[in-house]
Amino acid sequence: MRRTAALLAAAPMLAGLAQIPAAPAAHAESKATGSRSVDVSITSLTPTAPKKSDTLTVSGTVTNDTKGTVSGARVGLRVGPTMNGRSAIDTTAHRTGYTEGLDGTEIDRKYAKKIGKLPAGTSRDFSLSIPVDQLHLGENGVYQLGVSLTGGTSHQPWPQVLGIERTFLPWQSGPSQKKSQLTYLWPLISATHVTARTDNDEDRTPIFRDDRLAKELAPGGRLQQMVALGKNLPITWVIDPDLLATVDAMTKNYEVQNPSGKGTRAGHGQTVAKQWLDALQKAVEGKQVVALPFADPDLASLAHRGKNVTGALSHLQGATELASTTVETILGVRPRTDFAWPVEGAVDSSIVDVATSAGAHNVIARSDSLRETGGLSYTPTAARQIGGGNTAVVSDARLSTAFTGDMSKAENSTLAIQRFLAQSQMINLQAPDKQRSIVVAPSGRPPPARRRRWRRPWRGSPGSGPSH
Repeated sequence: MRRTAALLAAAPMLAGLAQIPAAPAAHAESKATGSRSVDVSITSLTPTAPKKSDTLTVSGTVTNDTKGTVSGARVGLRVGPTMNGRSAIDTTAHRTGYTEGLDGTEIDRKYAKKIGKLPAGTSRDFSLSIPVDQLHLGENGVYQLGVSLTGGTSHQPWPQVLGIERTFLPWQSGPSQKKSQLTYLWPLISATHVTARTDNDEDRTPIFRDDRLAKELAPGGRLQQMVALGKNLPITWVIDPDLLATVDAMTKNYEVQNPSGKGTRAGHGQTVAKQWLDALQKAVEGKQVVALPFADPDLASLAHRGKNVTGALSHLQGATELASTTVETILGVRPRTDFAWPVEGAVDSSIVDVATSAGAHNVIARSDSLRETGGLSYTPTAARQIGGGNTAVVSDARLSTAFTGDMSKAENSTLAIQRFLAQSQMINLQAPDKQRSIVVAPSGRPPPARRRRWRRPWRGSPGSGPSH
């Protein structure tokens, strides 16, 4: 498969307001039967979007969840059918257990990994390496790929599938007719750190609630990594100017409130604050920068509860004006301020009215909130007119939320990467003669592990290219 060279660097950062650890795998005794007897975990798949001359390597772990020994165990790879749509990918991803006819046949056993006996409660690692041309992939598409453990039990000693995990393999033997363009948004947003109080000295030294922001700015911290990763990617920066103003204040003397709430102590983040701002100034050069209203106000709350509060909407206008001057003063670039981004891209008519009241003519929505109603058989371009000269920029919900959950776990991140690539490929296959612009807008403040996982799909997606 020919990789899309433009995707060597691409996109934004991911989903969710915080890294929410996935619930522990529930290996309940009642479910550890039949084709759910052994837990199969895929922890690595390379290359993520192979070409015919490649060798596909799939690694992971198998765990016997029963109280008996599995004998004659082997781990093999299965190629299932091509997916017939984006919903089919969702359905397959959530399916559990082995279903004959749906999970394909095992590839030649010479590529399988022999495990032998697998005692109760024990785990074994595996690694399968198979030339891609031995997968016998046909037409361009997204193929279901399964890793299964076959073996016998004391009650049923004959070979049978006792566990399976599915993922996806995007396949394209040649260039697509018209590649859909992926536009990535990269949010630099943080919580408010400065209190309303200031010291009583001549300089009115700011007082911070705590010094946690310094850790985020330091090498290895969340915000430091966001800038380090984003500087080489073709992205649109989406920045809360309050974060810039806060970090700028940290470059000078500042105080930190003691945990007891009584008294303050000197803050010590001056060096990392200066280094971070310097790195960000260089990173945004030549890139498009969008400034959210100062302190990123909750547009939904304003729309549903704040309209009757005197001065609430006028403060939004002021926050937008302050946003432009703050970004331009600190970063030396003139940002766009005609975008509004409601939390999670959730919109209704009231939110749109509030968002556009302060001068924003582009509202970043999400496809699970603002659905396409024209009966199209394909994913349409993101920009959609919503009246009054305003545009809804509808981000793709599946891609934008692809990396929710605990991406520090190899299994979760591997499956998320392949699913992201599968959905990207399917968008292109839906209407290969129609070039569309798709927006990926992960929201909130994603943790470092999830950011790193976002980089990898862009290096191999066969169906799309990046765009500002």
